Amino acid sequence: MTMITIAAADGSGSFSAYHAPAKGDHAKGNVGVVVLIQEIFGVSDSIRAIADDVAALGYHVIAPDLFWRQEPGVNLSDKTEAEWKRAFELLGGFDQDKGVEDLKATVALARTLVGATGKVATMGYCLGGRLAFMMATRSDADLNISYYGVNIDGLLSELGNIKAPLVVHIAELDKFVPAEARAKVVAATANHALIETYVYPNAEHAFARAGGVHWDTRSAWIANGRSAAALAKVLG
Repeated sequence: MTMITIAAADGSGSFSAYHAPAKGDHAKGNVGVVVLIQEIFGVSDSIRAIADDVAALGYHVIAPDLFWRQEPGVNLSDKTEAEWKRAFELLGGFDQDKGVEDLKATVALARTLVGATGKVATMGYCLGGRLAFMMATRSDADLNISYYGVNIDGLLSELGNIKAPLVVHIAELDKFVPAEARAKVVAATANHALIETYVYPNAEHAFARAGGVHWDTRSAWIANGRSAAALAKVLG
């Protein structure tokens, strides 16, 4: 693990990112890069654990600190009321458009990373799932993967902008995404040539959060397998 620094595109400063170098036999030679997008808990221990797991698939992983304009280095969990409160405070102060610009800057850096092929995917959870969806409609990333993204039904008007594969994982019992909103996303993406949308029965929001209170082994393994297949297809 190393930390790297990325310059913000708007010239307002720079932010750090957790970098998990590619590992294993599949890491020989140049490999693709996954930009891992945080939840409302920051670049948390959970996100770092996921980054390390993805690195073990043979990809470089970069997880940028998107809350840096408010509080650099946020690392919260879903275990206490105080942490939830702080996470929602940070969410309330977060400019998502600037977050997308920071992610674009991260993708641009990832394309030039030593030991990388130039191909880059994004993958995000919760808030990061929404941002991954936004990256699918607003960036040149080669692949985008969204886990239980919040409020993505409000982004459906942008589907026409998608030019690269998008994988959408939806929790059937997601308390942060109403059933009507989930149904809209499923219906709108059903016949899109570049989008694969999956619903996980009986799974709650954050079913794939490493060490999280709603971890669901069955759903997480199936979703992660589909994500790994998409990464292998696009990044190699």
